[in-house]
Order: sequence, then structure tokens, then C-alpha cells
Amino acid sequence: MGERRQRRIGELLREELSALIAELKDPRVAGVTVTGVEPAPDLTIAKVYVTTWPADPARRGEVLAGLEHAKGYLKHELAGRVILRRIPDLVFKWDDTFDRADRIERLISRLHDEQSSGSST
Repeated sequence: MGERRQRRIGELLREELSALIAELKDPRVAGVTVTGVEPAPDLTIAKVYVTTWPADPARRGEVLAGLEHAKGYLKHELAGRVILRRIPDLVFKWDDTFDRADRIERLISRLHDEQSSGSST
């Protein structure tokens, strides 16, 4: 499969999964955001990257467990919403991009504060 088609399918799956997850009644997946989907070139699997907003890494285990529990339902619903020969197996992964960005921002802020307090003496 071409890279462009793979990206388009990933975006389509991200949009549909976002809507489906928002409809789930499981409190473990409340507030989950699908940040990206990377389908394999042969569409056998798709890595689904998720996080919560506000970012809460402490919920990682329960969120992934809730999504794992709903995997069969999500695949079934995707089959009715998207036209693909094969619906890929969903592999849920925690997206820690926001956590890393927040950590870097705090480090830069702390460095800036230390430089400011050092220059005022």
C-alpha cells in the first residue's frame, strides 16, 4: 500500500475511533482522545495512540484496559462505518507526547527562573 493511502486510512480510522470511543459508556475511557492511528502497510494491525485530557499518566492502565475490553465492539462498529476489505486488529498505545512536552516546558521554565534569579544578584 502506498504511504499516502496508508496515511488517509489512518486518519479515517482516527476520526471514526474518536467518535466511537466518545460514545462508550465505560467510565475507564471517559475523556480519552485518539491522537493518531498508524495502520500497517498490509492493514493487519493499526496502532491507536490515545491520551486523556487533561493528560493523566496515572490513568494509563485503566484507560488501556477499558479500550482493550471494548476492542471487539470497536472493530465491529468500524466494519459498518468504513469501507475496507479488512478491518485491522487494534493495538492501543499510550501517547506520552503531551507529558514529555509538559516536562520539557517545566524544565525550560525552571532554567529561566534560575537564570533570572541569578542575574538579579
